[in-house]
Amino acid sequence: MIVLGVSDVAVSFGAKTVLQGISFSVEERDRVGIIGVNGVGKSTLLKVIAGTGEPDHGIVSFGRGVTVGMLEQMTDLSSSASLSLMAYMESAFTELLQAEKELEDIELAMITAADQGRTAEAAALASKYDQKSMAFEQNGGKVFRGKCRSMLARLGFGEDGDKRSIREISGGQHTRLALARLLAREPDILLLDEPTNHLDMDALQWLEDYLATYPKTVMVVSHDRYFLDRVTTKTLHLSHTHAVLYPGNYTSAKEKREADEASLEKRRREQMKIRARIEVNIEFQRRCGQEHNFVTIRSKQKQLDRMEVIEKTKGEKSVKMRFDTSEESAANVLTVRDLCFSYQQKPILSHVSFAIRRGERVLFLGKNGTGKSTLLKLLCGKLQPKSGYIEYGYRVKVGYYDQEISALDANRSIFEELHSTFPDRTHLEIRSALALFLFGAEDIDQKISTLSGGEKARVLLCKLMLDKVNVLVLDEPTNHLDIASREALEVALSDYEGTVIAVSHDRYFIDRTASRLIELCPERPGGVWDYPLEENEGAYTVYREFRDKTTFEEDQKDKVPTDAKLSYEQQKKARAAARSEEKRQAEMQRRVAEIEQELSTISALMEQPDIASDYQKTAELYAKMEDLEEELLHLYEALMA
Repeated sequence: MIVLGVSDVAVSFGAKTVLQGISFSVEERDRVGIIGVNGVGKSTLLKVIAGTGEPDHGIVSFGRGVTVGMLEQMTDLSSSASLSLMAYMESAFTELLQAEKELEDIELAMITAADQGRTAEAAALASKYDQKSMAFEQNGGKVFRGKCRSMLARLGFGEDGDKRSIREISGGQHTRLALARLLAREPDILLLDEPTNHLDMDALQWLEDYLATYPKTVMVVSHDRYFLDRVTTKTLHLSHTHAVLYPGNYTSAKEKREADEASLEKRRREQMKIRARIEVNIEFQRRCGQEHNFVTIRSKQKQLDRMEVIEKTKGEKSVKMRFDTSEESAANVLTVRDLCFSYQQKPILSHVSFAIRRGERVLFLGKNGTGKSTLLKLLCGKLQPKSGYIEYGYRVKVGYYDQEISALDANRSIFEELHSTFPDRTHLEIRSALALFLFGAEDIDQKISTLSGGEKARVLLCKLMLDKVNVLVLDEPTNHLDIASREALEVALSDYEGTVIAVSHDRYFIDRTASRLIELCPERPGGVWDYPLEENEGAYTVYREFRDKTTFEEDQKDKVPTDAKLSYEQQKKARAAARSEEKRQAEMQRRVAEIEQELSTISALMEQPDIASDYQKTAELYAKMEDLEEELLHLYEALMA
């Protein structure tokens, strides 16, 4: 069933046309990935669908009763700063909160009427209470708070949602909280604009699993190729103001698009040959100058005029970059020993130790809050450690890309920013370097303050390219880049002869870049977990497999009293426990289905006139329904844990 139709939508900003003739339809349970270069109109399209943006032309239509919810790229919840996290989550269910308050009022009035001997009024109120209570439960009134708590926990907010207020969390966590609230609400069409930006690996993997089985429709703007491949079933590619909807996830859609473009180019070249032969024939006939030649000329010219010209495919402009080193560093690039750092008495890094050698490409991983960005700032001298030491080898020259892109002066133009940093470079050299990052002559006088996140990222990468350092320290370098720019960065780093130290949540980037992975683990001696990699390809996959295996082995060591391998009997017990857990999960799922069927049966019974008029029978059924719903809520929480 079609739940969304977009017909001939066009959007312009001033003289610039962003979207034109956009038409497509989305069916129930589709999961559509929206891709395209920065500035092509992806977020604009989502806003038009959500109704927060108006098209200049065209129609957006929805199926009957379809609800829409949208997560914007950046969310500011400062207007709700006084609310607790849980209260903000519950505010998504205003109709249930109102119904709950109404039930409380009816219950109080019913008790008062019964106490005062107004039996008929009490019976009427009881009947009204039963009807409204049934509707409340059918709409999720008994389980919505459980969903809210589960979503908060899944997206990294722990179990203290009732205690913490929004003013206590960071700007990035605002967006994550808004995502949790939207997922708990479960709209029929879920619109997500870059939902992965503020998630750690575990939360990201959970979100992928959740969206991959979301029972309704999802449309997501993302540059995370790994995420798109795991979640989406269709791909909407925006390019040069137009859109094409492809079946399949990011990788399969890319292959289809490239095959279509190659086929079109082949047809165009064949057509050019045919046209060239006809034009040569026309010229030959014209030179002959006989009457019958002019007849042939008219015939051939008509043939040309009828031929629909196949235009050359407009390619996307892509960034080109290359990182060179001015000199080679020492073999031992960096030694970190017993490094400690605290922020406002709160330990962030504790006794962290590691060493990095020349030519390594080290990616630091870890959950949010483990200090990855803090570590990079310490390595670059932006922060000072509480204790321990950081020692660089001989001839090491470090270039730093910070996640906030704060190294740029907002009051300078793009050209001034580079010229002030590299005064010895000629204007031509700077302009040529900027051209590689898609800044033309008409762009370089723009103020840094007016640039988008992606444009600022390109300016900073251009500065790093010109600096010719032999150690690149990169904090989430792909965050603001589109897919084409990410791929250009990956190629440049693979050709780079220096050392790379980076933090990233981009699994594709990790796969293509890392030769070594270090996970920050405060609970381990040395504060890190060093993952051995035999080759660059599949680094993230290797990490997940190694991590899962090692975590299991560590868990087993904690469970047994000896350092020997598990005995045969212990292995049997472990396998039996695993089977028992599988059986328990299956039994819970069976019981969920059973309860849902019982609730449906009770609801049908309560609608029958003879039972609805029997106050005692209705009360018994209602009490049973309450018990079943309480049990169902516990089962939901256990299954989602």
